[in-house]
Amino acid sequence: VDRLAGLIRGALMTPADVTLVEGAGGWLVPLNHRETLGNLVKELELPVILVVGVRLGCLNHALLTAQAVAAAGLPLAGWVANGIDPEAAKVQENINTLKSMLPAPCLGVIPHGPQADKEALAQLIDIDLLLQ
Repeated sequence: VDRLAGLIRGALMTPADVTLVEGAGGWLVPLNHRETLGNLVKELELPVILVVGVRLGCLNHALLTAQAVAAAGLPLAGWVANGIDPEAAKVQENINTLKSMLPAPCLGVIPHGPQADKEALAQLIDIDLLLQ
């Protein structure tokens, strides 16, 4: 994690209006035999944006992840609902529950469907909520 954190810190030195460091696989995905993605984020002291795959089990998954982020002492800056399952039931109900239970704003909802272009996707996310 130390080496990877150093590489990311170097990249963060590049001037930019906004920089986003993307993780994939989940908060506890192993990076090696001892450390997880969460350890890396904690080392970098970065705020977290949680992407929630809206499907069966997403409430438990999102709430446990938010709890783990808080336990690491990091801010949950926001979350995005990602419609990954076209057969998912109670999608809006789950999103509403997360809006009421997660300690951060919903930055947007990306519905399931054909891959959209980046301009169309950008319209679905309220970046201003992060910049306040």
